[in-house]
Amino acid sequence: MDRFVNIFRHFQTNSESMMNGICGILAVASIWIYSSFQFICPCLPIYNTVYGVGVMFLPPIILFLCGIIVNKHSFLMMEEWQRPEGRRAKDASLLHYMFFAVVQRAVIAPIIWLIVALLDGKCVVCAFSTLVDPSRFTNTSGDPGGDLLTLLSKVPCKDLIPDHLQHNHAFARKAVHRYLRSVSQALGWTILLLLILAAFLARCLKPCSKHVTFLQSKYWSNYIDIEQTIFEATCHEHAQGFARHCVRHFFHSVQAELETYCPGAAALMGAESDHLHGITNKEQLNNLLMKWFNAKPSLNISPISQQQHTPPLNTNKQTVL
Repeated sequence: MDRFVNIFRHFQTNSESMMNGICGILAVASIWIYSSFQFICPCLPIYNTVYGVGVMFLPPIILFLCGIIVNKHSFLMMEEWQRPEGRRAKDASLLHYMFFAVVQRAVIAPIIWLIVALLDGKCVVCAFSTLVDPSRFTNTSGDPGGDLLTLLSKVPCKDLIPDHLQHNHAFARKAVHRYLRSVSQALGWTILLLLILAAFLARCLKPCSKHVTFLQSKYWSNYIDIEQTIFEATCHEHAQGFARHCVRHFFHSVQAELETYCPGAAALMGAESDHLHGITNKEQLNNLLMKWFNAKPSLNISPISQQQHTPPLNTNKQTVL
């Protein structure tokens, strides 16, 4: 039990690990949804293609959007891209790193759905059964075009084939079904092989790239994440203190009445002193939040007196956001 608690705390404190865990959950959920989904092909010439292609590509789009939504770095990337430059310059390499990191995590679940659907073969058989030429497998010269189209549209549903076509073209139906399923599985294994090969090449060629730039982008990406977390926690603490101060100020006028009905309540209310850094009203708070967004402080931890006399240096864009 303690091991699971430690893992949960690690995911709470490490934002990148939490994002990887969420993407893994989405990937597992995509497999579970597909396995529990009952695929029912309509077995009609036009609707087969629409239904098969829709089941193959519509859920991956939904999973991709879900992966973008649940990723915290998506919000941080958009905020960093849209914010005014202010005192802190923007870094294009940082935005590129955050964009590719978000997309790489978001496409995992859709790719897994697509590969599982191709290996299963039902979507491809339903979508493209009417596009296969049955003359490649049997002699269909004596059959009218309408009967052939009906036969091909009902390849995924053998129980719906008319009786006059059930015995004559059973071999053609099975051949088309097997052909489409083999093509689907071949595509699935090919995509899986290409993805593994791409990951292998990226891992092998990674030391040949600009590793220093990658480390700097990763560092400042983590910095933005931690800075946002600390800023939200500080805002929460400040709002809590400001609210407590306002409530106590409201009840100060009825302090005598509280003392009359609840002896000792007034002493408890004034026991704790709050330090709100000179902010006393809503306008000052709004101006402070607006200043944080419009002109974030420069990445300089030197004393304020030195910062006022020393102009900020923005020549090295790898160390300044």
